[in-house]
Amino acid sequence: IPIAAQTMTKALVAEKIRRVEDGVDEFRKYLERRGDNARNATSTAQQSGRASGRRGTGNTEARKATAQAGKDELDDALGDLNSSTNRLRRKFDTTEKWIETKAQVERVVEDGRRINQVVSRGKYGTDVARLWATLRNGINDLARAYNVAPLGV
Repeated sequence: IPIAAQTMTKALVAEKIRRVEDGVDEFRKYLERRGDNARNATSTAQQSGRASGRRGTGNTEARKATAQAGKDELDDALGDLNSSTNRLRRKFDTTEKWIETKAQVERVVEDGRRINQVVSRGKYGTDVARLWATLRNGINDLARAYNVAPLGV
């Protein structure tokens, strides 16, 4: 155990975990809002007749399918991160020595790595990049407390 980790209080580590939990919640809420907005825009376009009568809809359908697959991959990865963060919290709260939850932190970092790959590969826009950067920083801060290798950029 590194010296810095030995001197860290459980309350300080709990705060780092809370920041990661909050980041996961913010990310999830954003993706839900974005999905709702996209669905509303589609239904409005269809009602006004703008979405009908176009040629070459196969290309549009293929793009929609690709976008949906990417969204599902990000959503699945975020769901895994949410689960591993919840597991960490449950174990952390019932453990006297916080370092005993290192395995759960390694899982959180691993799940974060998957999101990192999906976000860096996809074209999700600046909001997703900003939310992910904040969450990634929180995960890295937590990882360093446990002497776990942090996520790359």
